[in-house]
Amino acid sequence: MGLTHPQYLVMLALWQHAPLSVRRLSELLQLDPGTLSPLLKRLEAIGYLRRERDPADERSLAITLTTEGRSLRSKAEKIPPAVVERLGLPLADLQSLHAALTRVIAAAVT
Repeated sequence: MGLTHPQYLVMLALWQHAPLSVRRLSELLQLDPGTLSPLLKRLEAIGYLRRERDPADERSLAITLTTEGRSLRSKAEKIPPAVVERLGLPLADLQSLHAALTRVIAAAVT
C-alpha cells in the first residue's frame, strides 16, 4: 500500500473514526502528538488526509480523509485476511492471542 506500519495504523483509526482531532487520534493510537505530527504531514503530502483548524476550536487541528484516503480503505481491507492466511494458525488461536495481547496492553497503560 506504500504506507509504513504507523501510517497504516493512523489510516485505520481515521477510517473508523474520522474526522478526529490530533489529540483524540493521539489517544487512540497511544502516540505522542510530537510523534504523530510527522506521520500526519507525510500522509497529507501524499494526498490521503487534510489537517485543518477545527472551526469550533481554532487551537485544535481536525484530521479528515480525502477522497483518495477514503478509497484506499478497500485495498486495506484485503490485508487482515491475507495475514491470517499467511500465519496458518486456526482463527480461534489468533483470537485468543489477540485477547491476551489486548489485556497486556491495557495493563501496561494503567
